[in-house]
Amino acid sequence: MAVHVQFDTLGDPEVLTLREVEVGEPGVGELRIRVEAIGLNRAEVMFRRGHYFYQPNFPSGLGYEAAGVVEAIGADAGDFAVGDTVSVVPAFDLTDYGTYGDHVLVPAAATVHRPAEVDPVTSAAVWMAYVTSYGGFVADGGVRPGDAVLITAATGGAGLAAIQVANRIGAVSIATTRSRGKKQRLLDAGAAHVVVTDEEDLAERVKEITGGRGVRTAFDPIGGPGAATIAATVAPGGNLVIYGMLDPRPMPDPQGFPELNVGSFLIFDVAKDPEWLSRAVTFVNDGLTAGAFTPVIDRTFDLTEIVEAHRYMESNAQVGKIVVTVRH
Repeated sequence: MAVHVQFDTLGDPEVLTLREVEVGEPGVGELRIRVEAIGLNRAEVMFRRGHYFYQPNFPSGLGYEAAGVVEAIGADAGDFAVGDTVSVVPAFDLTDYGTYGDHVLVPAAATVHRPAEVDPVTSAAVWMAYVTSYGGFVADGGVRPGDAVLITAATGGAGLAAIQVANRIGAVSIATTRSRGKKQRLLDAGAAHVVVTDEEDLAERVKEITGGRGVRTAFDPIGGPGAATIAATVAPGGNLVIYGMLDPRPMPDPQGFPELNVGSFLIFDVAKDPEWLSRAVTFVNDGLTAGAFTPVIDRTFDLTEIVEAHRYMESNAQVGKIVVTVRH
């Protein structure tokens, strides 16, 4: 028997419960892994609350990311062996699979080999954030060395990863935070510039930084009406990439920004495309090995503390990634 986190109704973190379940043997194209660490994501909070772009089937599991060890292999499951250290990337729907458990079935297509020098907690904090940034800047945004990029809500795991990805490709990162108290944290994390939006006019400050040109790509997880302010920072012909839609209110009509390329980006645009995923995995692993990518871990929780971990995520107090560890 395995222990999984499940929920039967939409709602607050308290709907999450630990249950014993029978996992069974992996089917075609599947692996069973012994989970060591789980990376938490805003998408899972939205899914739990019913605010995601698809709805749960009850009882529902949860979880896009994990690091662990292969313990059983199904047919046609690729080049894996029992005992391999691996990471799970977000390349599936939460209605089909989930990583919140001590032993879980996952698609082999959503599993990558973990470099020996990368520990489970670090590996569990990498894939959602860094592949999303890779997609927004490289696969979708066409960012080149020397381009300026705007990274909003930058103190989250995805924002901090985006700073590192931008720096890795030679772009000039401009990060935003509402709080002056977090400004130095972002500078320490590698941001070339930080705009405190509660105190500074974002568009004017970006113009000053870029010599009036604006940014090549604005990378925003929020959307909603505020997208109009962010669009004002983008150079003509540049990209406004919305990757989170944390604000459920409608965005302005993209036709109002005729000189920009406005679009939403989902990690699945990369993760479910084998060629792009392969490129992204190489990019991320190279960055990890070189020390250019060092995910910021704000706090870890035990699997038995999953309710508290979700409460903490919704408090917005963290700077970086929240990771849940699993004891065996």
